[in-house]
Formats: sequence, structure tokens, C-alpha cells
Amino acid sequence: QVQLVESGGGLVQAGGSLRLSCAASVHTFSSYAMGWFRQAPGKEREFAATINWGGATSYGNSVKGRFTISRDNAKNMVYLQMNSLKPEDTAVYYCAANSRGWASGVVADYADWGQGTQVTVSS
Repeated sequence: QVQLVESGGGLVQAGGSLRLSCAASVHTFSSYAMGWFRQAPGKEREFAATINWGGATSYGNSVKGRFTISRDNAKNMVYLQMNSLKPEDTAVYYCAANSRGWASGVVADYADWGQGTQVTVSS
């Protein structure tokens, strides 16, 4: 089991930026695919970004061109750089781990989840 701890959320004005971080406690972190998902009140959990073991990335349509996912295998960290934030980006953001290594936008492919960090974008 992987323990994941997110940080970096907060309140930001529309057009601003935030960088989320996720620390993973697992020895084989470099073999995992990592994902960021988000969930707004009353809505289903939504795919934001994923990065596979080799560094290949994929993004949800709503964040493509504005968000960037990256990883540092030496530090067991994954990041989500969020630029040009919009009020509709307001949600709890979750870090997730997929031990099978492939990048996926499907919630069910991720067995381990963090507790989430709140991002609020004001208009």
C-alpha cells in the first residue's frame, strides 16, 4: 500500500497559479504511474492529469494547456503546476497511484489515494 500526502492547495484569484505536491511513501515509486484527480461539491471525481513510469503525460480536456504534471523519482514526489486558474477549477484535488505503471484517466485504475487538498479559485 502506498501512502500519499498532498500539499499546496489554497485560495487564489482567477488567472493565478498554484503548485500542488504529493509525497509518496513506497520503495518502488519510479515504477508507478501517478495521477491527479479533482472533485467539486456534488460532482463526480474528474481526471486532471497523469504521468507514467517513463514520464509520459496525459491531461483531461478541461485542464489541457494550463496544467502540467511532473515527477521527481529521487524524492518520491509528483507535482501539478496549475496556471491560468479559473473558478471552475475549484475542487478538492487528489493524488493517486497506479502500481501497474500505465498512465490512465480512469479512477478505478488507481488503488491508492491521498486525503486531498482544497483549491479555491475566486472570480
